[in-house]
Amino acid sequence: MRKLSAFDRLISNTDEILRTVSGNTQQAQRPSPASDIEKSELPENKRKHIAGLMRVNHTGEVCAQALYKGQALTAKSETVKNNMEQAANEEVDHLVWCEERLQELNDHVSYLNPMWYALSFSLGAIAGALGDSWSLGFVKETEDQVCKHLDEHLDQVPMNDQATRAVLRQMREDEAKHAHMAKSEGARDLPDNARKAMTLMSKLMTKSTYHI
Repeated sequence: MRKLSAFDRLISNTDEILRTVSGNTQQAQRPSPASDIEKSELPENKRKHIAGLMRVNHTGEVCAQALYKGQALTAKSETVKNNMEQAANEEVDHLVWCEERLQELNDHVSYLNPMWYALSFSLGAIAGALGDSWSLGFVKETEDQVCKHLDEHLDQVPMNDQATRAVLRQMREDEAKHAHMAKSEGARDLPDNARKAMTLMSKLMTKSTYHI
């Protein structure tokens, strides 16, 4: 098998980034949790709200992809690098599931995804450069906040929309697993000001991508 050149890797990575931010990702490794669930008819106001929530979740997964890729790029150890790349691969499933649900709701992914990808990749690369324990601490805090975020969304999705609820439940289970992985690998607790900054950025992303 021919060894990939730096240019080959650049083309491959660029293609992957474009697919991620545009809502045209590769195939999921696992079928959507909603694939065998009958889709309920929703009133227009409910459809728009749930589509907004799923658009936020999709952008959150775009950010997760970028964070993990950035952290893998600057990780100090091969073990952490491999864990970051594996987590990024698992997040692809979430991207595809969110895209599929948005299509079923006749809606679109966020037009702001390229900006959030670039910002998240940069933050991930910086976190990785600070050292593996800090990088893992960044992962744990991110995933803890995502779990709380998904819990809030589950509270807002009506019980008759079992398709959306199934996707969100499986995503939450996977994110909790990633947080546990980071902790078991030696994640440090982030300073309060870092956690507050991450919360602020999360709120800004949520408010912007819900509508755009």
